[in-house]
Amino acid sequence: MSAATSPFRQRCNFIIDLARRLHACGMSTDRLEGAVLTVSKRLGVRTEIWCNPTGIILSFSSPQKSDGAEITRVLRLAPGDINLKALAMVDDIAERVTDGRMEVDEGLQALTALDRPMGREKLAITVLAFGLASGSVAALLRTSWADVAASAVIGLMIGLLCVASSSRPRLHEASDAIAALLATLTASAIAAFLTPLSLQTVVIASLIVLMPGLMLTTAVAELSSQNWASGTARFAGATVALLKLTFGTIVATQAAHALGWQPQLISSPQLPAWAEWVGLLVGSAAFAVLFGAARRDFLIVMAGAWIGYGLTRLGGQIPGLSSEAFAGGVFLAGLGVAMVSNAFGRIFRRPGALLRVSGIILLVPGSVGFRSLNFVMERDVVLGLDTAVAVLSALIALVAGLLFGNLLVPPRRYL
Repeated sequence: MSAATSPFRQRCNFIIDLARRLHACGMSTDRLEGAVLTVSKRLGVRTEIWCNPTGIILSFSSPQKSDGAEITRVLRLAPGDINLKALAMVDDIAERVTDGRMEVDEGLQALTALDRPMGREKLAITVLAFGLASGSVAALLRTSWADVAASAVIGLMIGLLCVASSSRPRLHEASDAIAALLATLTASAIAAFLTPLSLQTVVIASLIVLMPGLMLTTAVAELSSQNWASGTARFAGATVALLKLTFGTIVATQAAHALGWQPQLISSPQLPAWAEWVGLLVGSAAFAVLFGAARRDFLIVMAGAWIGYGLTRLGGQIPGLSSEAFAGGVFLAGLGVAMVSNAFGRIFRRPGALLRVSGIILLVPGSVGFRSLNFVMERDVVLGLDTAVAVLSALIALVAGLLFGNLLVPPRRYL
């Protein structure tokens, strides 16, 4: 029995589960809707879909009938997190079902089999990845070895907090603010009593995994593709996340001041040039873990980060490409990452997100937006607005690069 001749309700159930899992993997609205519509067409189901960051509405009818929807489903979902292993497995199952290599009921069973809780070993590796990501970002900024060590230690603490809050809804709601408070207070204590630090750099590096830069980029991309409701909701979510991080930082700063701590600050970079490349290597591996990459895709995901960072550096060295009004290096990196990831997907029939997500993670302006809100909260409105303009410039350049890249090399089935 071919997939298109399977029972109608069974095909609809497969599409519903597919949409739900793509949403859980952190897919943007335009890509999720495009992928679902493509699969639906190949399964012989007329589908209408409406998606936002916290829900999906699906309506199904048979192409032979034009008297309205036969099945309508409303799904209330939590915002998805990037999980590249699950995304690759879901993509493979959908490919096999639509090609007729797997029956629809077998596809449903295969999707259900993906529901496996994270084991203790995986949780421990995730916590370690938090620390490595924070330390590597400090190394990329070429500050000092003390900054790298402090960022890594605080990153481990934040990783423990995030793992603990994943099963506690009330703690999860406040986890961003608590993490920012913990990071700032710990960094201030280290700078006051142990060794001088570049305090703001350490705080930003420690919180880098929680920065909603990828969410901001996705939101602007959705708005540019005329997904107004989803883009606006996602942009609001990213803004609230930044506000919670900023609030936690301000509270911790005031607490340290009230306790009479006097952090010792260093401002000049002290790391050698080779530390930057070690940081890139370690950071790309850490983000591969945090994005849930499968072992066979580990190097692919890491390579995406290398490509994005390398193109940004290259763009910054091309005379006349970048200016205060245009982030040319970010545009070039976005363009290159989109083209390479889409070409990878078309050639190897794998999700281009394996390269794309890691390729832009070091380009997204989440930390700059965090600094902007910090300046505003400290009543330095002019500097805050100036930094906000820099955020918008980087966002526009990155999204424009991704859009042009998708135009030059179209993606494979939207994933």
